[in-house]
Amino acid sequence: MLSEVDMTGLKCPLPVLKARKMLKSLEVGDELRVLATDPSAPGDFAAFCAEAGHELVESGEEDGLLVVLIRKGGE
Repeated sequence: MLSEVDMTGLKCPLPVLKARKMLKSLEVGDELRVLATDPSAPGDFAAFCAEAGHELVESGEEDGLLVVLIRKGGE
């Protein structure tokens, strides 16, 4: 399952905190696509995924927004 969340306009650490909360409701293997505008978001999500055991599938820019795709790992 793929879920999407719009975190545009939010500054660190809110995007990561809100994504962490959303990931708890997903099943292992589900994906969460995060849209953000905070320039530190890609690095923040990379560190979060490495720490929490999730996979950072993709991180890039799309239509002027930062896009991060996370696959939920087995916590």
